[in-house]
Amino acid sequence: MDNHIEHHGHIPVLKQRVTELLAPSVQPGSVLIDATLGAGGHTEHFLTVFPQAYVIGLDRDPKALIGARKRLERFGDRFLGVHTRFDGLGEVLAHGEGEIFDRARAGVAGALFDLGVSSMQLDQVDRGFAYKVDAPLDMRMDPTTGITAADVLNTYSHGELAHVLKTYGDERFAGKIASAIIRERERAPFTHSARLVELLYATIPAATRRTGGHPAKRTFQALRVEVNSELDSLAAVIPVIGEALAIGGRAVFMSYQSLEDKIVKKQLAEMTASKTPPGLPMDLPGTAPKFRLITRGAEKASAAEIEDNPRAAPVRVRAIERLEVH
Repeated sequence: MDNHIEHHGHIPVLKQRVTELLAPSVQPGSVLIDATLGAGGHTEHFLTVFPQAYVIGLDRDPKALIGARKRLERFGDRFLGVHTRFDGLGEVLAHGEGEIFDRARAGVAGALFDLGVSSMQLDQVDRGFAYKVDAPLDMRMDPTTGITAADVLNTYSHGELAHVLKTYGDERFAGKIASAIIRERERAPFTHSARLVELLYATIPAATRRTGGHPAKRTFQALRVEVNSELDSLAAVIPVIGEALAIGGRAVFMSYQSLEDKIVKKQLAEMTASKTPPGLPMDLPGTAPKFRLITRGAEKASAAEIEDNPRAAPVRVRAIERLEVH
């Protein structure tokens, strides 16, 4: 483990495999996009192994951005950090000023989307992402804007709460939990996570609690996804990065939960499919796919990688390459 990673307590998931997937498209002067910069581990690796490439790193968390800029300052003008949610990518590329943006507008060589909440955010107990520690129910990846998890719990209707828990958490007892939340908030508004965890223990049947992990896991995931509009942002940005890629440019998506992976899988399938009606021997003009899949299905972390970094266990990796279409 190098000193930088040790210092930041964050091991980038599958950094070697991600680098292999992006490498064929990287030339001297190429620009890569790290759409989920976090602690900057992946970007640090890219700037090291591609010594003539540039990286634009995006993060919605101002604290993460400050840390990453400090970590990467030795790379000088080869790195630029931007404060935005990753679905602000189109705006950033269209309006960014300077040589790195001119290069990017000519065609991005590669992009990485390492989705979900970062280990760094999980480790900051005051952010309210973790159900094992009592903390304010915030859960915003960008704490400067938007609604908090407490706002969701205290203001959403029964139907809205049940929908969030069922859709984003796959929670079997969504309706029952929503009823308990509404009953509890009439007594006093929700402010801290321990009270919500206590409510979930009391509401979810004991037989279910004994299997399937921590009873709060699904509810906390659902609240986090809702607060940060994670799935809407992901669905919005995939076509944007597709258009931004140069011919031969590649985009890699790392999902940690099935809802993210379903969105990535569906959109990449559409982008890599021919629009020619079935049964014809060749693609009609203008109907050939602009992209090809460069992963077979979803790649997973090896046992060795998971042992080294347990947070890699749920990851699913999919990647595409932009084709030259005549």
